Amino acid sequence: MNAQKAARGHHPAVEAFIEDGAHLFDQPVDPDACAALLAQIRADRHFDHRLFLTEAEFDADPQYTGVNPRPGRNLLERFEDRLAFVEQDPNVVDAVSALLGPGYTILNKKVVCGVSQASVPAWIRARILGNPVNNLGAYVRPEYRDVTYFYGIDFHQDLIDYKERPADFLTLYVYLHPVSRQDAPLFLLKGTHRLGGTVFPHDLTATSEASWTYRDGRGGEVETDQLILTGGAGFTGMWHACTLHGTQPDAADHERISLRYLLAQGPARAGMDEVNATLRGPLSLTETRVDLDAAGAAQVKRNTINQA
Repeated sequence: MNAQKAARGHHPAVEAFIEDGAHLFDQPVDPDACAALLAQIRADRHFDHRLFLTEAEFDADPQYTGVNPRPGRNLLERFEDRLAFVEQDPNVVDAVSALLGPGYTILNKKVVCGVSQASVPAWIRARILGNPVNNLGAYVRPEYRDVTYFYGIDFHQDLIDYKERPADFLTLYVYLHPVSRQDAPLFLLKGTHRLGGTVFPHDLTATSEASWTYRDGRGGEVETDQLILTGGAGFTGMWHACTLHGTQPDAADHERISLRYLLAQGPARAGMDEVNATLRGPLSLTETRVDLDAAGAAQVKRNTINQA
């Protein structure tokens, strides 16, 4: 942090959110604790074709909504006593407290699985081809819907799931094992939070191999550099609710298993208020997406991140 930034009195995480809309931790959370939790998660089920309904079973009763983890159906609820390595990690607590205040709360936490191409049945891949959001929950057997399963998801804001809620929360993400370029790493677009909330799918044009022009539909635009978040076990990053990010389909021969937390600001003013004061767009939206029909099925066939 340079002298000018230090003079402003910002915590490094607050400064990173102001400038980039994200903060990547220099130190991972405990890799051994990650490995131990990962072993327990993998012992619970096979993360392969056995997760999925047959085509006939799906067609007999297609359900596109209510298929994600929820209270009472969330695998992490069984491992509450194993999560202190994240929730009490001093670096995490310090940075999150700077942004959200010491009274911050856990809005949501869950296991997220990027399913490998070899594990997704061909009939499902044919149906979801080109979808901007390939959340596989609709095709997963009900007993396994305590985890969120993805096969790639286009650039989006986490505000997408919270109509009319202000951007008073952040996302904290932890890789439980090493993640390479082939393991569906997260792609993050620096500085895209500056335009505030925008409706999904987002208006992005590639300008080079790792740069994009992002437009908000209101006359504003920013040039943004793409980060590909690879790292070892315990890699931890967090980002603003308006920062664009996503993943391509998992090209490895195994699943990518991570933890995702949504953490909300406490009652007092905190660094997030300073961050949000710098944004040039709305902090909340009455409508966050236009890619789904009334039943919750995809009605848009366009995926930008797969061009990256």
